[in-house]
Amino acid sequence: MRVAALAPEGPGAGRGGREGRLGSAATPPAELRAALALRLRGRGEEIEQALLSRAYAVSDPTLVRDPAYATGLRAAVAAALAYGVAALEVGSERPAPVPVELLAQARHAARDGVSLDTVLRRYLAGHTLLGDFILKEAVAMKLPSAHLAQVLRSEAAILDHLIAAVAAEYRSEVETRSRSLHRRRAEYVEKLLAGELSDAPELNYDLDSWHIAAIVEGAGGEETMRELATTLDRRLLLAPHGEDTLWAWLGGTREVTPAEMEKLAASSWPSQTRAAVGEPGQGLAGWRLTHRQAAAALPVALRGPAPHVRYGDVALIAAMLQDEVLLASLQELYLAPLAQERDGGQTLRETLRAYLSTERNVSSAAAMLGVSRQTVNNRLHAVEERLGRPLGDCASEIEAILRLDELEGG
Repeated sequence: MRVAALAPEGPGAGRGGREGRLGSAATPPAELRAALALRLRGRGEEIEQALLSRAYAVSDPTLVRDPAYATGLRAAVAAALAYGVAALEVGSERPAPVPVELLAQARHAARDGVSLDTVLRRYLAGHTLLGDFILKEAVAMKLPSAHLAQVLRSEAAILDHLIAAVAAEYRSEVETRSRSLHRRRAEYVEKLLAGELSDAPELNYDLDSWHIAAIVEGAGGEETMRELATTLDRRLLLAPHGEDTLWAWLGGTREVTPAEMEKLAASSWPSQTRAAVGEPGQGLAGWRLTHRQAAAALPVALRGPAPHVRYGDVALIAAMLQDEVLLASLQELYLAPLAQERDGGQTLRETLRAYLSTERNVSSAAAMLGVSRQTVNNRLHAVEERLGRPLGDCASEIEAILRLDELEGG
């Protein structure tokens, strides 16, 4: 709404006329408000220019890349002034709907990166300035103090209503754009992983660098990944995948060190999340491979008590879960023979776990189990007889199938 819409109409318009003689406590409040609104409309162009100057003083809108933003600000100022004066005249406890120009400018600000703080500071500055004009006109028309207090309370309520509506519109636009950006990024990442694209300007991420991929399921994963990116001084690429799954990459110009991988492993993952981490890789091929490694390790992470697993530590288990023939074969070769024992093979499996976890040290395994070295040796010989082969020839396969058996609950 432009200044013309604020211009006084009819006889007695302006600061002269009948409204100048309404400074009596006996005058009905509605007439007093109408007279005050008429006087403000008579100075509409002057007030609007003052409001624009104050808005520019808060932050120069011409610095925003989109020139339409400054144009929209002028329209918003005019609409806000008209809205405030009209609300003052009506004096209703229920404010009218916020003008569409103000909501549109709030969305425009969110799209152009103008902070919500700047937007709200303009409203506060404008409210203060309009209050000064109201006071001057109220004094000129000898408005009783009780009525002036009501007017000022009404203007304060209008400001609260405007700020609430504008802030909600701004945040809604930010959230909508964020969801849209996440969706576009996720689609682009999927295409890139599938080999459809070779350039990714929208990702703001260097695909030629060194990468570590992670796949996180559950709440709190994004915050953890951001903390890790800061700790390791790496750029972060996030791509939501479904409702509760997050694909992530940590990238940097230098190779990932073992110490950094230790920091990643020792990070504090939320208890409600499960994360699988790939191995470091370089370039686009490494970016794809580390993600595939994380994807392969994820089923292991989902089965175990640890909040996160690294592919290099569970590669064989991950391969078993992806290969039904391999899994069934290893179970038949190394678990089924032990199950023929009276206790279903529980004692032999526990002995094997202790023996393998202590780097095949019989004395350490015996101490762990609380039995003698001879007992451990006897049990290991029994295992070899059941399997029909030396443990040294198949220790890695046995360790992997035992770990998976433990994850599966036996």
